[in-house]
Amino acid sequence: MLFKSYGPKRKRPKPKSRPKLENKTKDSNPKDAVGTKKVPFSTVPSPVIAEIGNAMLEGARKYGRHNYRIVGVRASVYYDALFRHLTAWWEGEDIDRDSGVNHIVKAVATLVVLRDSMLNENWIDDRPPKVKTGWIQELNLKAKEIIEKYPNALKPYTEIDKNEK
Repeated sequence: MLFKSYGPKRKRPKPKSRPKLENKTKDSNPKDAVGTKKVPFSTVPSPVIAEIGNAMLEGARKYGRHNYRIVGVRASVYYDALFRHLTAWWEGEDIDRDSGVNHIVKAVATLVVLRDSMLNENWIDDRPPKVKTGWIQELNLKAKEIIEKYPNALKPYTEIDKNEK
């Protein structure tokens, strides 16, 4: 099972006040001035990249490495796969039974393939016709109205409650 835990939970000491790093370069190294203005790969967690690599390895073994760059992808197929993985995870299934890979990792790998195809302009945009702009903001306002109408909501029933009994 991938990354079930990273060992015993430890409290991290609070870091001491540190100076802001923004726009600070080492004057003696001209590479700092250039390198700090490029894509910051160091901002992406390496363990997550490694997990995505394993999920992508599974796809490479099943379908051929980088097949999506040659054959392209249909948006609807990847949208459906994404929501199957997210829904399975949301409903409490952490690990995909077929692959043994975490559903969140599978969802991220699905988005990676879709985005790669978008960047390479070989995806098929079979999304439905567009809806009017602003529909989500309208629904957010409706949600706000409901919350204000019922300000004292009952506590939700969650896995946390189930496990505390």
